[in-house]
Amino acid sequence: MSLRSPHRPHSLRVAMLSVHTSPLHQPGTGDAGGMNVYMVELSRALAAHGVEVDLFTRHRGEDLPDRVDLEPGVRVRHLAAGPRQALPKEAMPDLVVQFSLALLKERRQYDLVHSHYWLSGQAGRIAAFGWDVPLVHTAHTLALVKNAHLAAGDRPEPEVRIRGERLVTADADRLIANTTDEAEALGALYGAETARTRVVRPGVALGTFSPADGRAAARARLGLPQDAFIPLYAGRIQPLKGPDVLVRAVAELLRMAPGLRRRLIVPVVGGHSGASRADAAWQLAEELDVTDVLRPYPPVPQARLADWYRAADVLVVPSRSESFGLVALEAQACGTPVLAAEVGGLPTAVWDGVTGMLVRGHDPVDYARRLLWLARNPKAVVTMGTAAVRHASGMSWRASAARTIDVYENALAEREDRALRGQGKGWGKGGGTPLPRRPLSPGGTRRP
Repeated sequence: MSLRSPHRPHSLRVAMLSVHTSPLHQPGTGDAGGMNVYMVELSRALAAHGVEVDLFTRHRGEDLPDRVDLEPGVRVRHLAAGPRQALPKEAMPDLVVQFSLALLKERRQYDLVHSHYWLSGQAGRIAAFGWDVPLVHTAHTLALVKNAHLAAGDRPEPEVRIRGERLVTADADRLIANTTDEAEALGALYGAETARTRVVRPGVALGTFSPADGRAAARARLGLPQDAFIPLYAGRIQPLKGPDVLVRAVAELLRMAPGLRRRLIVPVVGGHSGASRADAAWQLAEELDVTDVLRPYPPVPQARLADWYRAADVLVVPSRSESFGLVALEAQACGTPVLAAEVGGLPTAVWDGVTGMLVRGHDPVDYARRLLWLARNPKAVVTMGTAAVRHASGMSWRASAARTIDVYENALAEREDRALRGQGKGWGKGGGTPLPRRPLSPGGTRRP
């Protein structure tokens, strides 16, 4: 793994893009989630390998300077694009061009652009073409996959996003998928070429997420009873994540074992996200008479979240779609087994029957039965937790960063090879498109 070439005597410099959400935002709030953790932790690990990373995001008017140094080699850069205020994700396509133009004014030389999510992919296409550098793209979620697993009443992803994802899939020099399932979806649904797609599993911050001093100490710090049975939900409260499945599963669990009610505590750590009603899950809990065991908590910093994982008997991840599911890996690193839906990247994150359990489908009864088994078999919970720590220990961000650098270097070598063969200014897979396609407006038409 080389970080230098005859054409690049300096360390590798990467412009990492996140248009709609800042790496500085608290995961579990608004549009901030696993992708925010991914960008921060990957950037830190890249810096440990000698890569310089500037994380570009839109300035939302928060009391933050234009540049925030996270640590040596990693900076968050705020660009002016639209009003300096929080805006819904649906308004972001209108700001992509402004963001791209602000980015192209940067005088610092970058060797490569790495975009995250489809909006950043649109900005990345423009910046990579303007700077004549490779574009590497990580989708994190895909509209066509999400639309195939919608909850009742949830809104499908718009056509403008699907078209945008097709554009960046076609034009990126390399696509990074979290799992082989995601790589296959990129190929089957978006026509991504296998030769340009690489699988790089996310990692876990093992220094933050570990068993530490154990469950009893964590419960004492959080003020939780030592004899409680605690299934934990951690993440954004939106239909895609399946909080309704959890609420219904809890109701079914109490129907199966009414006596469990006296020691059942179900913490829900996270904030509302998306266009659905914020109180939908809690209204359902009232209808099913389980509000006495569900306890809402706001999103918390990573170190505090680790205590919630340690305190729980099991983390429940009933998502309808999940590109990977970092929370599942974080919980396992803390010694807590995971009960998860068998969707997306969760079968990669969770070793079924060893570090947790996977459920096919979203029938609340299936989740309730497994929760009841875990409640009645505490020794099995401990055994799974021990295996979970070993499983997670092999997935570090440093390893993820090393594989990501290989992707970067491969894309750079291909671009340099094209230049040596006289193909001129390259663009995406073809290397000969004279101008990037214009980004789409919300209505799906090309911008002038």
